[in-house]
Amino acid sequence: MAPLPISSIRVGKIEDVQELIKSKPNKVPERFIRESNERGVIVSLKTQHHHHIPVIDLSKLSKPHTHDDFFFEILKLSQACEDWGFFQVINHGIEVEVVEDIEKVAKEFFEMPLEEKKKYPMEPGTVQGYGQAFIFSEDQKLDWCNMFALGVHPPSIRNPKLWPSKPARFSENLEGYSKEIRKLCKRLLKYIAISLGLKEERFEEMFGEAVQAVRMNYYPPCSSPDLVLGLSPHSDGSALTVLQQSKNSCVGLQILKDNTWVPVLPLPNALVINIGDTLEVLTNGKYKSVEHRAVTNREKVRLTIVTFYAPNYEVKIEPMDELVDDETNPCKYRSYNHGDYSYHYVSNKLQGKKSLDFAKILN
Repeated sequence: MAPLPISSIRVGKIEDVQELIKSKPNKVPERFIRESNERGVIVSLKTQHHHHIPVIDLSKLSKPHTHDDFFFEILKLSQACEDWGFFQVINHGIEVEVVEDIEKVAKEFFEMPLEEKKKYPMEPGTVQGYGQAFIFSEDQKLDWCNMFALGVHPPSIRNPKLWPSKPARFSENLEGYSKEIRKLCKRLLKYIAISLGLKEERFEEMFGEAVQAVRMNYYPPCSSPDLVLGLSPHSDGSALTVLQQSKNSCVGLQILKDNTWVPVLPLPNALVINIGDTLEVLTNGKYKSVEHRAVTNREKVRLTIVTFYAPNYEVKIEPMDELVDDETNPCKYRSYNHGDYSYHYVSNKLQGKKSLDFAKILN
C-alpha cells in the first residue's frame, strides 16, 4: 500500500454504488455491466451447492507437536495450502466481541452520508481511503462495491488523514482487531513453516517488521447481479490474507478451483485464510495463490473485512533454498524486492494472476 497518487491517471466518473441504488434502484449503469464471459452468477442458498473449503482447527495445533491431533491437523493444513490455497480457521482464539466491534464500526462507516465518507478519498493510483481501487482508465469496468482501505502497520505506511473521526471508536476498534489478526498471522505462518518441513520461525525471521493493511468491502444489493461483479478476479499480493465476513451477510466469495468458480460459505465464527502471491514465490509454487472474486446479491448487503499480511517492503523475496531442486523442482521465480512487487501489484488493474508474471522465470 505504498504508492503515491499518479496524477496523470484519468479514471472518469466513478459512481458510488450505495448512492446508485438509492436514486436508481433498478438500473445498472453501462460501466458496471460485464462481458458475458466475465459475469458472476446469482448465488442463492437454495439453488447453489456450496463447497466447504478445508477447515483447520487451531485448538488442535496448540497441542504438543508430538500429539496425534497436531500431526493430523498439520497434514490437513499442508493439503489445504497445496490443493486449495484457501482454508477456514476455527477456534482461532479471537474474542467474539473484538470481531463484532470491528463489524459494527465498519457498517456504521459505510452507512454514513456520502459527504462524510468523501472526507477520506481514495486518490487515483492509490489504495488507501474510500472509493474504488485499481482503476486506471476511463473505460475500465467498475466493481459493484465500495471500499475503505487503510495501511495499519508499520506506522510509516499509515496516512493519518484517512483514519476517520467518525464513527466513534473506529480507530480504537480497528487497532484492537488488527493486533489480534497480526498474532493470528504469525501463528499461521509458524504452522505453515512446520507443514513445509522448515523451522517454525522461518517466516517471522525473514519478514522483518511485517506490513499489514486492511480493506473493508461493502457490496450493496444489485437489481441485476448476473450482469456485474462485486470484485474482479484476482490473487492477492500478500503472504497471507484473512477474510472476515459480517454476520448475516449473503454468500459472495467464489474461488477458481479446477477451472470452475466455486462459492464459499463461511462457517459461523470462522475466518477465511488464503495464500498470497508472496507465499507462492517463497514456496517455489508448492503452495499457490488462488484466483478469487466476489459476486453480488439481488436483496442482501455483504460486508467483509480483509487483512493483508506481507513481508516488510525492504525484504528480498525468492524461492527458499529448501524448496528448490535443480533436477526435480527447479527455481520458478526470480529474486526481487517485496516493495517493488507491492508497487507493481497496486499499479495495475485486477486481472486474475497476471501480476505474478512480474516474478516468474520464463523459459
